Amino acid sequence: MSQPAAPKVRRLSAAMKDGSAEEHQAAEQSSFVAELLDGRVTADGYSDYLLRLRVVYAALEEAVRARRHDPMVAAVYDPALERLTAIDADLEHWRPGDTRAVDSPAATAYGERLGALDWGGSLVAHHYTRYLGDLSGGRIIRSALARAFDLDGGGLAFYKFPMRAKPFKDSYRARLDALCPDAGEIGRIVDEVKVAFGLNRALLDELA
Repeated sequence: MSQPAAPKVRRLSAAMKDGSAEEHQAAEQSSFVAELLDGRVTADGYSDYLLRLRVVYAALEEAVRARRHDPMVAAVYDPALERLTAIDADLEHWRPGDTRAVDSPAATAYGERLGALDWGGSLVAHHYTRYLGDLSGGRIIRSALARAFDLDGGGLAFYKFPMRAKPFKDSYRARLDALCPDAGEIGRIVDEVKVAFGLNRALLDELA
């Protein structure tokens, strides 16, 4: 008698996307994002956003580099994605010579969460949430800023990646799925994706 087929484990990339859809939508519906896309954010408002992102990406990129040999982190590690240098270049455009310090409880909490992660899967959750979000929505935000401030490339380095978005995202998701985590690990990763979106929403709410 043939044995019953083992239950099929969901692909990690699909579980991450579907499992965090509600939190993703909530972050996209923040009033700051709406103002940004409508061209109603001031130069000071946008640079305040960059200062907060700087805290987040400094913590994320430090954590990823430190754990790049972890099998899970190694699957997504790519120095070409790093945004900290681009953020600093943009801040020099928006606030030349100004301090990079920012008083932001939301950014501080976000950075502290990233620094405290002790499992590669949790770090992958934040890597996925930030960088695939940048690749997916970056062109739209870049266009909105260019129109609002009549920019010709200056101050928009954060949204410029050295790879084509669609092929890279397809490859990224394939690498996630090749990890083949078990159902319990997938659940932990999805839970951390939700945390990541919640931290991002808190940061955006602080700017609203």
